[in-house]
Amino acid sequence: MFFRLPSQRRQLGLAALALAAAALLPVTAGAQQFPSKPVRIITPFPVGGGPDGVARLVADKLSRAWGQPVVVENRPGGNGFIAIDAFKRGAKDGHDLIVLDNVHLAAYPALFKKLPYDAGKDFDTLLPLFKTYFFFTVPTNSKYKTVGDLIADAKANPGKLNYGSWSVGNPVHLGSELFESATGTQMEHVIYKETTQLYTSVATGELAFALGSSATAGPLQRAGKVRFLAVAAPQRVSAFPDVPTVAESGGPKGFEVTGWNAIAAPKGLPAAVTDKIKRDIEKALAEPDVLEKFKSFGYEPFPQTREQFNQFVQTETQRFGEVIRKANVSLD
Repeated sequence: MFFRLPSQRRQLGLAALALAAAALLPVTAGAQQFPSKPVRIITPFPVGGGPDGVARLVADKLSRAWGQPVVVENRPGGNGFIAIDAFKRGAKDGHDLIVLDNVHLAAYPALFKKLPYDAGKDFDTLLPLFKTYFFFTVPTNSKYKTVGDLIADAKANPGKLNYGSWSVGNPVHLGSELFESATGTQMEHVIYKETTQLYTSVATGELAFALGSSATAGPLQRAGKVRFLAVAAPQRVSAFPDVPTVAESGGPKGFEVTGWNAIAAPKGLPAAVTDKIKRDIEKALAEPDVLEKFKSFGYEPFPQTREQFNQFVQTETQRFGEVIRKANVSLD
């Protein structure tokens, strides 16, 4: 029979503790050392818009907090696939991040039979950056005084009342399709190449209405060239307290059309690293100058735990999917 001496047992115990510590070291060290080089935030949005402005504000805050350059790289075009491809070919250690919106994460899976990415496998969606609501935007001299007026006209003239958007499958188009479904109406969808052209056509009366955010339609609204009939939100928004909700304006109850952006990291990073990125971005988004900028864009903070946001994305995916299937919309 073999007996271990007390000193041998102590040595074996110390060795086991050392092995356990070594097993934990890569995660802990990774969190402490991140970022160890410049960080890139890839975005599918062009320079100068609201989403670009938010990304640059966050990048500046992170640069100061991390002591490393954090740069925003704009890769617009191609339905966002150009930016997504750059992200997929980039660093897998958290030094490459990407900004995505509700179309990329919740609508495209139903709009395309085959996508060049798998949202569940390619992205670890960490947190939303902001949320914005859309307004029913009409010409200043429009005969419609309420959403109820618009619905009544659409029902009386099936297929004749028109609305616009800048492409197939964007939140404005899908929100309008959702409105048709919710009200039992049929309208004509007119596609424009640019948002400026779209809302100019509303101002001139070429379009009966278009859904628009404060960032896109707001400049013309402030100039008195278009009017906000109602906001597709659960309650009135603070920046436009005189604009009623859709329900208050004679439309369907609970009708919402939102846009939101989120930031994602590569799938499979250590939790300590993703938690650090999320925590530091949350701090940046809570800074007073960032919140003030949100107001100028018509954006709202959208704080969510990762579990809450993942559930929200699933709900949005189901909602978009139902609208897309019912409207028989496809981008393949």
